[in-house]
Amino acid sequence: MADKQTIAVAGATGAQGGGLARAILADPDSGFRVRALTRNPGSDKARELAGLGAEVVQADLDDEASLVQAFEGAYGAFFVTNFWEHVSPDREYAQAANLARAAKTAGIEHAIWSTLEDTREAIPLDDDRMPTLMEKYKVPHFDVKAEANALFTEAGVPTTFLQTTFYWENIPSFFPPKRQDDGSLVLAMPMADGRLSGIAVEDIGRTAYGIFKRGKDFVGETVSIAGEHLTGAEYADAFAELLGEPVHYYPVPFDGFRAAGFPGAEEMGNMFQYYAEFDDEFTGRRDLAKVRELNPRLKTFAEWLADHKDAFASL
Repeated sequence: MADKQTIAVAGATGAQGGGLARAILADPDSGFRVRALTRNPGSDKARELAGLGAEVVQADLDDEASLVQAFEGAYGAFFVTNFWEHVSPDREYAQAANLARAAKTAGIEHAIWSTLEDTREAIPLDDDRMPTLMEKYKVPHFDVKAEANALFTEAGVPTTFLQTTFYWENIPSFFPPKRQDDGSLVLAMPMADGRLSGIAVEDIGRTAYGIFKRGKDFVGETVSIAGEHLTGAEYADAFAELLGEPVHYYPVPFDGFRAAGFPGAEEMGNMFQYYAEFDDEFTGRRDLAKVRELNPRLKTFAEWLADHKDAFASL
C-alpha cells in the first residue's frame, strides 16, 4: 500500500463518487488507494466502502477547512456536487469554490470536476424558446456547474473537466413505460425527435478512473461522456426488446412537461428541450469510441436495461 497514490473522492457514498471508489477498490493493480469523503462516516454506505478497503473520512462541502484536512497528502481528487439536495445555484457555486480552494491549499496534483455544459451559450437569456429561471439561468444545475469550471482554473488546480449527461437510473422514477387503458405500453419523454445522450451512472465513475489511470494526460482538458445516443423511439424499441411486446414512443411537449407541477418540472423541461434541440452539438461532443477507450466496460442502454429489468417487472 505504501507505493499507492491516494485519490480523495468527494461524494463517495453517492452515485458518481461511489462508482469511482468501487472501480478503484475492485482493481488490485490500480496503483491507487481510496479516501472516501462523507458527511456521515457511520452511514451504511460509508461502512460498506470501509469494508472494501477505503479510508473513510468526515468532510462537508460547505466546510472548506474540513476539505483541506481531507485532501492532505492525496495525489488526486474527484469532485462532484449535488444540486438537487438543496436546489440552490449559489450554494452549489460556493461548494465548488470550497473544493477549489481546498484542493489548491492541499496541493492536489490532479482533480476531476464533474460538470456540465452552460446551456446559455446555446440559448441566451433573452431567447424566449424556454423560460429564464431564477433570473439568470436556463438550466440552473447545468449552468452553475459550467460557471464553476473557472474556479478551478483560477485557483491553479490541475483539473480535468468531466462533462456528464442524463443518468439512465432516472428512468424508473421519471420515465418508465406506462400501461394504457387499451393494454398497450407507451414511453412518454420530452425529447421530440432528438437524441438523448444517456449513461449508466457507474460508468461515470469508471471513466473517471480511466482518466486517473492515464496520469496527467487530461489535465486542462474537457472530457465529455455518454454511454449511448438514442432517440425516444429507439429507447422505446429497447424496452420492447426487453419486455417482449411493442412499446410506443410519445413525445411529451416541452411546455406540457414544464407545467406538470412537480418540483423541478420547469428546470427539467428546459433541460430536455436543450437536449432535444441541440442534440447534434451535445452528442457530437461525446465520442463514444473515445469514452470506451477510457472505460472498456461502458454499457449500452440495452445492457443497462438487462441489469435493471426487475425495476420494470410490474409493467
